[in-house]
Amino acid sequence: MQTAAKIFVISGPSGSGKSTLLKRLFNDYPDTFGFSVSHTTRKPRPGEVNGKDYHFVEKANMEEEVSQGKFIESATFSGNMYGTSIKSVEDVVATGKVCMLDIDMQGVQSVKKTNLNPRYIFVQPPSMEILEQRLRSRGTEKEDAIQARLAASKQELEYASQKGAYDNVIINDDLTSAYQALVNAIFTKA
Repeated sequence: MQTAAKIFVISGPSGSGKSTLLKRLFNDYPDTFGFSVSHTTRKPRPGEVNGKDYHFVEKANMEEEVSQGKFIESATFSGNMYGTSIKSVEDVVATGKVCMLDIDMQGVQSVKKTNLNPRYIFVQPPSMEILEQRLRSRGTEKEDAIQARLAASKQELEYASQKGAYDNVIINDDLTSAYQALVNAIFTKA
């Protein structure tokens, strides 16, 4: 199967189901896609692996590399930096795979200022109530972090509702149908 583009930006609020959908996509098409591993200054959550889930780095190092122009995008959320390095995208492209970028709204806005020309896909929760339930059920964050994620989610949903913000919006109210919508968005030419 041929994809509609060589680079895809997948975005959506924390708890929307992006990671679950991407894990299934990579499992079903292991030789097609490569994941651009983002950098973060936050500490790993239980089970996360450095270099696989994120590149966990010190804040001073990341700030230096961002200032040197080594990142396509970077953003700060809840006091932690997140970003996509040029090298992480080049590493995927060098393997001949389609590069997948999992980034937030600020990252999407930054990537739109580059010459990468990806396809943009937004994964949306069915409602804010369900999103909040998903975030709380993780049991990995304190109340202030949950509230910050909910506030950021509202901004992301507002941005996604703007005409032209994304090529595709997928409402993840049913995992099977959301996954099929993702596959269709990736393998169908716009």
